[in-house]
Order: sequence, then structure tokens, then C-alpha cells
Amino acid sequence: MARINLLPWRAERRKQREREFYSMLGFAALAGVLLSALVWFYYDRQIDGQNERNAYLTAEIDKVKAQNKEIDELDKKRDRLLARKRVIEELQANRSQMVHLFDSLVRTIPDGVVLTTVKQEGEVLTLEGRSQSNARVSNYMRNLEGSGWMTRPDLSIIEAKAQDKTANAAPVLDTKALPYVFTLKVTLANPNQKAEEQAGTEPGKAGAAPAGGQPQQGAKS
Repeated sequence: MARINLLPWRAERRKQREREFYSMLGFAALAGVLLSALVWFYYDRQIDGQNERNAYLTAEIDKVKAQNKEIDELDKKRDRLLARKRVIEELQANRSQMVHLFDSLVRTIPDGVVLTTVKQEGEVLTLEGRSQSNARVSNYMRNLEGSGWMTRPDLSIIEAKAQDKTANAAPVLDTKALPYVFTLKVTLANPNQKAEEQAGTEPGKAGAAPAGGQPQQGAKS
């Protein structure tokens, strides 16, 4: 006797296919979620690593900035020390120069000439005084030029003046014996400058640098 399948096999097959489809869809969704999680974890680790590198570089940059700041402070301190050294050297040079300058003023002034005022402005020295004659002033200018410590004498004023009204003049000054008033300017010089510079570069020859020959020159004035 023939058997006839009366079960709804088409509906059952459709349900099976639907179950398979949803299963595959679920696996695909799960795989997508896992893949997304892996991608997110990978990029998160990359971002964390980059942040760590950025933090390290920032710390190193801060260290370099601090070192540069210390170097700048050291440079400023060095510049201040060098400036002080130059000031001290200039003061020592000026002190030596002033000693020789006043010594030259005393040795070069001839008879018949009296100084009443000595003023210094930078490298220019202004000398005011009285003289017996124009020739005495000319002789004085030659002596100043030959002293080595003063150069380029420039006579700006010379005139006969019976009465000395200058405030700095000596009260017992005989204006009749010294009838001429003069004002001249000279430029300060240092004849030993080259020797002193050589002495600074050659310590072994420092003893030869001072003005050893200057007294002989003054003796000839």
C-alpha cells in the first residue's frame, strides 16, 4: 500500500532555512563585533603608545628648555664678569695713565707759565693758565707734544689780560708778570699701550712693559 506524506514539508524546510539564515547572520554579527573590538583595541593601543611618546618628548623638551635657560643664565653671568673685568682693567689703566699725566704736566710746564685750571672730558684735557709771552705758550705746547702722554695740542685762546678774574686763579698770582691768558686742549695718549698689550699676551715679558723709558724722555723735556 503506498504511503503519502501529508506533513507540511515546505513550511518545515522554510523554517529550517530561516534558522540557518539567522544563525549565519548571528555569526556574522558576532564576527563583526569581534573584528570591531580588535580594531578598536589595536588603535587604542596605538593611541596610548603615541601619547606615551608625546609625553616623553614633552618631558625631554622641558629638560632641554631648562638646560637652555641655565646656559643663558651662565652666558649672562659670564658677560657680567667680563664687563667687570674690563672695567677693572680700564680703571687700572686710567690710574696708571693719570699718574703719568700729572707727572708730565709738572715736567713739561716751562718757566713763565702757570696753570690755573685743568679739566678733563673723556680723552680731551683742557688747560687754562697765564703766561709771560706767546713764545712761552708755544714752548709749552711743544713740551706737551713731546711728553708722549698728551698729543695734538690745540690753542683756542690766548690774549693779554691785565687782571685775572678767574675763580680758580691763585690769589697771589702776579698778573703783571703773566699778562697773557691762554686756553689749550690736548688729547690724552698712552705711549706704553702697545707694550702693555704685548705684556698681556706674553706674561714672560710683563716686566719689560712698564714705562721704563719714560723718565729718560721726561729728562729731555
